Amino acid sequence: MDLETVAFRMTLNPGEADEYRRRHDALWPDLAGELRTRGVVDYRIFLDPETNHLFAVMTRRRDHGLDSLPQTDVMQRWWAMMADVMHTHPDKSPVQVPLAEMFVLPPAAKE
Repeated sequence: MDLETVAFRMTLNPGEADEYRRRHDALWPDLAGELRTRGVVDYRIFLDPETNHLFAVMTRRRDHGLDSLPQTDVMQRWWAMMADVMHTHPDKSPVQVPLAEMFVLPPAAKE
């Protein structure tokens, strides 16, 4: 499987860390299924509590189908539910800033 890893930054509204975690701990199975079906292999989000920045790291198939995910009902409902806890665009999609890859630990040499 040909994979790629991408990362991006989002911003949480102050005081919303617990609520953000609670909602993601109860991620809807249909949304998780859409992400997996469209090629997401691993997706992690980390919080910097000093800045309220969320750092997302996603590993996905290079031939992923994520470009059409925003048009699905489940994604639109998720964005609407999350809009009160984070910075969003007028369509309620999260404001995302792509992060440039700066370092990758090379695989260990075979002995």
